[in-house]
Amino acid sequence: MMGVRDTRRTRRVLIVLLAAALALIAFSYSDGSSPLLRGVRHASGSVFGGVEHAGSSVAGFFGASSGSGGQVQQLQSEVVRLRSQLSQSQLSHTEYQQLHKMLLLAGTGRYRVVAASVIAVGQGYQQTVTVDAGSADGVKANETVLNGQGLVGQVTAVTAHTSTVLLASASSSVVGVALAPSGELGWVTGPGLSSTGPDGMLKLAVIDSAAVLKPGEKMVTSASVHDQPFVPGVPIGVIYKVINKGGSLTPLALVKPYVNLTSLGIVGIVVAPPRRSPKFSVLPPIPHPAPAITVTVTPRPAPHPSSSGSG
Repeated sequence: MMGVRDTRRTRRVLIVLLAAALALIAFSYSDGSSPLLRGVRHASGSVFGGVEHAGSSVAGFFGASSGSGGQVQQLQSEVVRLRSQLSQSQLSHTEYQQLHKMLLLAGTGRYRVVAASVIAVGQGYQQTVTVDAGSADGVKANETVLNGQGLVGQVTAVTAHTSTVLLASASSSVVGVALAPSGELGWVTGPGLSSTGPDGMLKLAVIDSAAVLKPGEKMVTSASVHDQPFVPGVPIGVIYKVINKGGSLTPLALVKPYVNLTSLGIVGIVVAPPRRSPKFSVLPPIPHPAPAITVTVTPRPAPHPSSSGSG
């Protein structure tokens, strides 16, 4: 009877530990509506690795007929390890800053976003990244992706828990733009990886052949049809250099994007556009030059010539 009681007790302990492990797994994979939870869910790959290991331990429990005491110990240590990892799965200072800036930009533009983290970078000539939010989070293809500085790109493919984002710097990327404050319309294209021009510069062309482009002019996304793939008003960048070429039908320029597309962390996927276009309200303010500082220098009096005694 003692052996039977021990077995039942062991199984009850296993069930409790199993429930705890599954609760931790559910928490680590939950998305919820809070962007902070999605940031915690990211935690690089450490939590996911622990969960997968715990899953194998749980699978071992269902297939085991003996050695339950050892499995109790193994699952106990696994639960402790998962708890420890999850307690450390907080947003880093950098991630928090990125999330804060992204939410500020989204709030200014009245964009409803799903926060996500970049978890992989595409290989080859097509410049893409993978983020850890998908259809289960309400994400669909052809949605705008931004961060705290401005436009990142567009969603091109979606699974339940991930999305592929085509970066604005990709050679196949074409984004409609509106220049501030004139409202001049045009489009920017990505340089791709084989570009021979300045690194990271987008190429701008405008519709009006008589338009005069100037370095320093800012631009935002112009609305796409049904706001897909681009919602209006997302900051893109500033004109770096005008490169009108002989025989060109439209003025051309190089654009320095606001976003460093080679270093991405927290991003936001726009799942609902604003009711009204924010126009240029989301653009960063023009930095004011630092006030001139006048320094008054008082000249030192000339030293008196030293007198030498005569012998």
